[in-house]
Amino acid sequence: MGGGCRARVPRYPLAPGLWGLPRGRCRCPVTGPVPGARPSPSLPPRCRRDAAAPSRRRPQVAQAAQAPPPPQYPRYTREEVGRHRSPQDRVWVTHGTEVFDVTDFVELHPGGAEKLLLAAGGALEPFWALYAVHNQPHVLELLREYKVGELSPEEGAPAPATAQDPFAGDPPRHPGLRVNSQKPFNAEPPAELLGESFLTPNELFFTRNHLPVPLVDPGTYRLRVEGPGGRGVTLSLAELRSRFPKHEVTATLQCAGNRRTEMSRVRPVKGLAWDIGAIGTARWGGARLRDVLLHAGFGEEREGEWHVCFEGLDADVGGAPYGASIPYGRAVSPAADVLLAYEMNGQELPRDHGFPLRVVVPGVVGARSVKWLRRVAVSPAESPSHWQRNDYKGFSPCVDWDTVDFTAAPAIQELPVQSAITHPPPGATVPAGELTVKGYAWSGGGREVVRVDVSLDGGRTWRVARLGGERPAPGRAWAWALWELQAPVAAGAELEIVCKAVDGSYNVQPDSVAPIWNLRGVLSNAWHRVRVTVTR
Repeated sequence: MGGGCRARVPRYPLAPGLWGLPRGRCRCPVTGPVPGARPSPSLPPRCRRDAAAPSRRRPQVAQAAQAPPPPQYPRYTREEVGRHRSPQDRVWVTHGTEVFDVTDFVELHPGGAEKLLLAAGGALEPFWALYAVHNQPHVLELLREYKVGELSPEEGAPAPATAQDPFAGDPPRHPGLRVNSQKPFNAEPPAELLGESFLTPNELFFTRNHLPVPLVDPGTYRLRVEGPGGRGVTLSLAELRSRFPKHEVTATLQCAGNRRTEMSRVRPVKGLAWDIGAIGTARWGGARLRDVLLHAGFGEEREGEWHVCFEGLDADVGGAPYGASIPYGRAVSPAADVLLAYEMNGQELPRDHGFPLRVVVPGVVGARSVKWLRRVAVSPAESPSHWQRNDYKGFSPCVDWDTVDFTAAPAIQELPVQSAITHPPPGATVPAGELTVKGYAWSGGGREVVRVDVSLDGGRTWRVARLGGERPAPGRAWAWALWELQAPVAAGAELEIVCKAVDGSYNVQPDSVAPIWNLRGVLSNAWHRVRVTVTR
């Protein structure tokens, strides 16, 4: 491989069931091809009902002009399927009325063997309901390569309670959101609405959920704050409100995958197809994390490397919660403004945005601002969560899914400088005369955006946009700047509008996507480009 990249043992960072895997020699029955895997051997004799059990491999060459008759599969009861719950006894699962042996895939499962074994001896439907992307024709086609039988006719489909939709209790959403996935729900506002208001309305704030939205009773809710050895305190929502001064911070949150669609145009990436709307700004209210940690007995400084880990009430089928962490120094810094927030734009947190309590880490990737917070833990190691250790990391364009090593890269914390055009929209026709261009700009780590440059001719010539809003305190520019430019345009012109932002450390956006492309499509911050036509 060129570019100095070394081959590594393949690692599978993506959350169990959420995404397919890249090209490889064998195919996962759940998520797709598995790099470097061998085709599954035939079943041992004890797992065959008769010699008529079909091969699970696809024929490579047609053996005759006439297609063979469909294979006749042996039939099993659910009780018989239920006996196959371990690699020693073979791992069988069902989907609909079909029976599959997935033993040879267990150790290769991207979410870990333990996740796949949760379904061993039973139906896949409850787990596929949680990871709804499985319910696609090509996934079922891959699964059928592992078919070994049919359920007996008297067995029928799984009981309705078994296949209950875990997303049935999710809250209603604004119809104007552009949905990237329904289950779990992920959506962004129309780009043209982003630049209309400095504070993003709650109902139009982008939603990034990894799992079903938990239903939390605020009266019985408790937050556990603890350190090594279990020392700590437990706080109710009422105690968080009464014991600690309310602090308010206006901060922008941005998903690591914002503008991922632009990377996908260079080469395919794994992840939700976010446009420019996976970003928003709100006025957050709550208790400072610093105050809560000091109350729990933790000092302002700790020797060595320490982290503050967060766990949410949203959990996967195995009970593992969404989690993330930030460095201890940021958590206790009075200048970092990290909040345990219970308000958003002066209102109670909406359910999609973490009710009753969430973390807000200004200047840091949104993945660390854990929602539905249940536990805060001071630890010498960063969060063990999949989303901290094996996702939300950046890599060289030369790294692919066969060579990626997620242990070799740090977790994303502060984000790079960013800007995008919210008006006019791509492909628009605009009148001749004065054109108004609008957009947003932001940089991580509290670095102020000091300039936005705009070009109408693809970057050959430039103008400086006007930045809106008040100057932030030095080092605490947590919120975006909305910018605007007026410029004359001639009738019949074809315009390529480009914007790039510069922050207070003179970091500037790269001019193209290809040099920053990465297999997860994160950290996409190249010049934003919009093509429009001026009417004659």
